[in-house]
Amino acid sequence: MADRGLRADAARNRTNIVRAARALIAAHGVDVGMDDIAREAGVAVGTLYRHFPAKADLIAAIVGERIEEMLADLDAASARLDAGGSARDELVALVTTVAARAGEDRLLKAAAGDLVRTSLNDVEHRAIAALRQIVAAGHRQKALYRDVSADDVALILALLPGEETPDPARRRWVQLVLRSLLADGEGEPSAT
Repeated sequence: MADRGLRADAARNRTNIVRAARALIAAHGVDVGMDDIAREAGVAVGTLYRHFPAKADLIAAIVGERIEEMLADLDAASARLDAGGSARDELVALVTTVAARAGEDRLLKAAAGDLVRTSLNDVEHRAIAALRQIVAAGHRQKALYRDVSADDVALILALLPGEETPDPARRRWVQLVLRSLLADGEGEPSAT
C-alpha cells in the first residue's frame, strides 16, 4: 500500500483523500474539482497536492485500488473453485458483481478496461490466470461453451456498461452475456 512508511497523520490524510475522491468521482465523475475533494477529505488543498501532485495521480491510485479489489475477488473465486465450487456460480457472480459495481462507480469500468489495455504485467497476469482457472473449471464442468476463453471473459468485463446505463438495461446486459457463455452441460444454451 502507498500508506506504508508514512507518519500516522499523513497516512490518515491520504486515506481520507482517497476515500473522498472515490465517493465524489463515483457520484459526479472525474471532472470533480481537487478543491472539492480536499474539502470532502477535511484537508487543505496543499495537503492533497503533497500526496497527489496531479489529479491523474489520484485517479491512478483509485483505479489501482479498484484493480486490487477485482483481483481479490478473482483470487477468492479461484479458492472456492479449488475447494470444489461451481464454475458456473463463480462466473455468474463475477459478471453480476462487476456489472453492479460499474453502475455505481464510474472508475470501475476504467479499471476493468485497464486489465485488457495494459501491457502484460503482474496485475494482468494475475487476473488472466484467475480467469483461466474459472474458464478451465467451467469447461471441465461443461458449464461453458468449449470455445469460451479467459480472454473472452476479460474482454466482456472491459466492455461492461457503466453508470450511464440504467440498472434494468445493465441487468439485461448481464443476462445476455451469461447466455452467450453458459452451456447446459450438453453444449446447448443455458436457461439463464
